[in-house]
Amino acid sequence: MIKEFKQFIMRGNVIDMAVGIIIGAAFGKIVSSLVDDVIMPPLGLIMGKVDFSNLFINLSSTEVATFAEAKALGLPIIAYGAFLNTLVNFLIVGFAVFLLIKQVNKLIPKKEEPAAEPLLCPYCKSEIKEGATRCPHCTSELKEVAA
Repeated sequence: MIKEFKQFIMRGNVIDMAVGIIIGAAFGKIVSSLVDDVIMPPLGLIMGKVDFSNLFINLSSTEVATFAEAKALGLPIIAYGAFLNTLVNFLIVGFAVFLLIKQVNKLIPKKEEPAAEPLLCPYCKSEIKEGATRCPHCTSELKEVAA
């Protein structure tokens, strides 16, 4: 069983997947920082000095001033500001993955589809166009051949 596990772990695609997960986690932290520390503060400033991480709807009758205070008291809240941050985070990650896949697709050569066999006149063996009713070379009628 240990030998099988070692063979499984040492396969190339398992190692590639592990590297991808590690890089993906690090990339997620970078994007979170980009959203929380770079994008949302200016956006909040433009929208009237709003701190998106502090936007919430208090579902209790207890008055609180901040999101942190509501969390500390364990009050039921709808943290739509955190949701907005997460949504922007997701859009950035999605766009980055889209750009990455687009570039990878450019690097991978496209498989050429095999060319269709040309239609040949059954009489003179010259190439004819699909749907032709007469051979342009020998003028034979081709109704049943090319149609």
